[in-house]
Amino acid sequence: MPDAELPRIGLALAGGGPEGAIYEIGALRALDDALDGVNFNDISVTVGVSSGALVGACLANGITTAQLVRSVVQQEPGEQPFVPDMFLRPALREYAARLMSLPGLVASTILDTAAGRSSDTGLVAGLLGRLGRAVPVGIFDNRPLRDYLARVFAAPGRTDDFRELRNALYVIAADLNSGAAVRFGEAGRDHVPISEAIQASAALPGLYPPVEIDGRYFVDGVLLKTLHASVALDHGARLVLCVNPIVPVDTAGSVAAGAMVRGNLVERGMPTVLSQTFRTLIHSRMDTGMAAYRGRYDGADVVLFEPRRDDYTMFFVNVFSFAARRRVLEHAYRATLQDLAARREELEPIFARHGVRMRSSVLERMRHDLWASVGIDSDALRTRRHARLPSTVATRDLRDALAELEEVLAGS
Repeated sequence: MPDAELPRIGLALAGGGPEGAIYEIGALRALDDALDGVNFNDISVTVGVSSGALVGACLANGITTAQLVRSVVQQEPGEQPFVPDMFLRPALREYAARLMSLPGLVASTILDTAAGRSSDTGLVAGLLGRLGRAVPVGIFDNRPLRDYLARVFAAPGRTDDFRELRNALYVIAADLNSGAAVRFGEAGRDHVPISEAIQASAALPGLYPPVEIDGRYFVDGVLLKTLHASVALDHGARLVLCVNPIVPVDTAGSVAAGAMVRGNLVERGMPTVLSQTFRTLIHSRMDTGMAAYRGRYDGADVVLFEPRRDDYTMFFVNVFSFAARRRVLEHAYRATLQDLAARREELEPIFARHGVRMRSSVLERMRHDLWASVGIDSDALRTRRHARLPSTVATRDLRDALAELEEVLAGS
């Protein structure tokens, strides 16, 4: 653990799927550039939920913000390629297991109904009730994420073991059977591999199957809280930097901005409606939690960074396109630096209390170039037609080509 005399700085990262992780990487790179006195690879305590746990675990393992940025848009030498398609691989084993259970469910229902052991009023009602057990509990397979992270953390100087990290890392998941939050990384839960804990924390019900660990089943920790910044505060952090990509969109200006034709989310179908509903519920709950921190932890400060509600770049994005990933990284970096500059009068005294200084040389730049910050030639990146990462989905090339065409037509 770090020296007790040093400022105890915490980091809390929310979820948000692959696009949320990419946004957090861009935002963290901006904070890394703009704040003097914060080393994101030596944070006293890091707390992550879902995709935020992935980013936080990488930082705790010594992977720099610059490395994270580069890994999203190009193949880093010696690193595992970041392939968003791994989030969308069908859960074939789950489908097969549920399908194989059908004959037994039908047979038991018929036998119970004939013997009068069923509480249902008839065979049809009994079948409808029991066949729900044959519905898959997840659409996509989350094991590729665990396997990917296990390979990342197997590199020299890194670890998949919470107990071997220099600083505290906590990955939050929800126990499905009790509804309680579980902090992987704490004593009694620190034997679980970091990669497996992240798999559990990112198991959003309906999309991914619950993850079994030590005989219990776990799902996405965001179901309980958005950030879990209180975990960092409970473990002694006096300044907690929070990044949350999960913000509901306000479409009032979307037509004028060219993001939508009519401005009605319902026209974009069920996935968009569900996304907006989820974002609204999560963000409303987070506002309540942030207000509660002020009264519970005297002398501690919690600083939040997140997109604006009219941030159409974040909401209407397909990160399975190379061009879109690049755009989200640039946008998150620039928006976070602009946010820091706009809130400078408010934030400077807060940061100063914890030995952190805002770098004027960064905040006062006329142009914020993410790629120069991480050592990438931005012109070469924009014109590189084959800058894609390895893909497992054949349609990826077509999607990237369409995204590039869209950028050309938009004059970007």
